[in-house]
Amino acid sequence: MFKISWRRLAPALLAALAGTATGAATDPPVQDTPMTGGEGSVEQFDRNAYSLPQANLSMTKRLDFSVGNSFFRNPWVEAPSSTDARDGLGPLFNTNSCQGCHIKDGRGHPPTIDEPSVSLFLRLSVPADPVGDAELLKTHGFKPAPVYGSQLQTAAISGHKPEADLRLTWESVEQVLPDGTRVALERPVYHIDNANYGPLPQDLLVSPRVAPPMIGLGLIAAIPEETILARADAEDNDGDGLSGRANRVWDKAAGKTVLGRFGWKAGEPSVLQQSMGAFSGDMGLTSTLVAATDCTPEQGCDGFPDGGTPEVSDKIARFIDFYARSLAVPMRRNMENPEVQQGGRLFNGIGCAGCHTPRQVTGTVVDRPDLSQQTIWPYTDLLLHDMGPGLADNRREFEADGTEWRTPPLWGLGLAQTVNPRAGFLHDGRARTPEEAILWHGGEAQNAADQYRSLAQDKRDALLQFLESL
Repeated sequence: MFKISWRRLAPALLAALAGTATGAATDPPVQDTPMTGGEGSVEQFDRNAYSLPQANLSMTKRLDFSVGNSFFRNPWVEAPSSTDARDGLGPLFNTNSCQGCHIKDGRGHPPTIDEPSVSLFLRLSVPADPVGDAELLKTHGFKPAPVYGSQLQTAAISGHKPEADLRLTWESVEQVLPDGTRVALERPVYHIDNANYGPLPQDLLVSPRVAPPMIGLGLIAAIPEETILARADAEDNDGDGLSGRANRVWDKAAGKTVLGRFGWKAGEPSVLQQSMGAFSGDMGLTSTLVAATDCTPEQGCDGFPDGGTPEVSDKIARFIDFYARSLAVPMRRNMENPEVQQGGRLFNGIGCAGCHTPRQVTGTVVDRPDLSQQTIWPYTDLLLHDMGPGLADNRREFEADGTEWRTPPLWGLGLAQTVNPRAGFLHDGRARTPEEAILWHGGEAQNAADQYRSLAQDKRDALLQFLESL
């Protein structure tokens, strides 16, 4: 059991830990404080570790957090209903609550072969004409599938039919490391069965997405745009083999193209737009920002009662947005462990930190001193990187191509399967462990992954212990 109160550790001890970890080298930095999420970090490491408000959130704002939590956690229902603040679910949807996908505010997981998919869904699209579909690509990022729209919705309210069933099977992929160690990986294969609205397009493109963790979103939003863009190197002019670039996406509220930083391909510009997009696509609920659901005219959703216009009121949307931007990041653990310190040095030394940027500093957020001017350790550059054919979805999203994914934050990684024991890693949850996730890395990350493979077993264990400490 973890018993050390990091808040009470003497500064001298923290400095000693930092010195042991970093040696003379400071670029990229090795984390020298347990306060991963800045002053708002929380010291809780059980199943509720992802569900706490920023530790430095004022008491007057904690009531807003609790109200937002209630709308995030509780299920929405069919209209009409006496629960008129939470009605209008569907008619087509994937789940009936935010927590249905973001289990305990954490990661989702792929379904077993005998259960419906809830916290993993498929984005749908077809190839677009760069000229004829230019306006659609500018504002939507891709061309939705005819009839079935942007997302496969595998559930429906009574009297309506879901779009189809999603079923997964798995292919075994074995990797043999240079020291002879054999690691059994699994590659998911997606099957769309029982399509209820006619044949699926022959040229259908699908992109699986598992629900990501919710922690630290407000801090990520507070990283200045110029800080993110300063690390972009689309042409790899520095010759380090990494060519991170920013996604440019449509901001519905501003009515213009801006930097994307949320979602697996950085396809959303803000927490609010990401959240209202999920209400629309995942639960079939309209809002002022996203006024239509993913139900197409051919699917006849207009014949069913709705929950008002919009179904998610602006007031509820603000509570949801506040809640999502206020979920705290757990502190680092076990930083005094020599193996963890060695793992941190290896993480930087073999190149992981080239994309998983350890440290960021937030800017100033109006009315949110808890998020402002915070030194944080998210382990992401928020840029797009080519991850190779093994992880490719072969599908564009705004400027992200079919092999590119946004570097996901690693903070809280070691608690992912404490929060949700079935949590998977990578965009589709295929990796059952952080090591499997490393071994799936290709493209720009191939060199770092190969260096990991070449490490002796004890050093691989040290690096994994470092990840477990995050």
